[in-house]
Amino acid sequence: MTVSKILQNKGSNVYAIGSDATVLDALKLMGEKNIGALPVIDNAVLTGIVSERDYARKVVLKGKNSSDTRVKEIMTEAPFVVGADDSIETCMSIMSSKKIRHLPVVKDGVVIGMISIGDVVTAIIDMQRETIDQLKNYISQ
Repeated sequence: MTVSKILQNKGSNVYAIGSDATVLDALKLMGEKNIGALPVIDNAVLTGIVSERDYARKVVLKGKNSSDTRVKEIMTEAPFVVGADDSIETCMSIMSSKKIRHLPVVKDGVVIGMISIGDVVTAIIDMQRETIDQLKNYISQ
């Protein structure tokens, strides 16, 4: 299974934020959309990613104020990305080895979606369920 299949199943809405926005604005958007990370896009270019983990570690634990802190101060620059044709195994490998939970999906330099570790796990479970069903059908014939 590929990333494009995950995006087909979950949708490819991309909610993003600019690097000059406040962390509070990013948190509000994440809360409204029930997501854990946002790609940071400036002038149509992916410049970073900001997550709830960034907020917890770089704002809360350092005693900063989320309404005074800019996204660019806490975002992860040059995030790992995947393409629509990449496999779920590739995504799992990147997420596991780099200890990250979200990957922007990029095509021709444009963010076309975001996938989370939950999306990848769900896809793997679906693939396993399909394999089990096929095996059951084969055995019962």
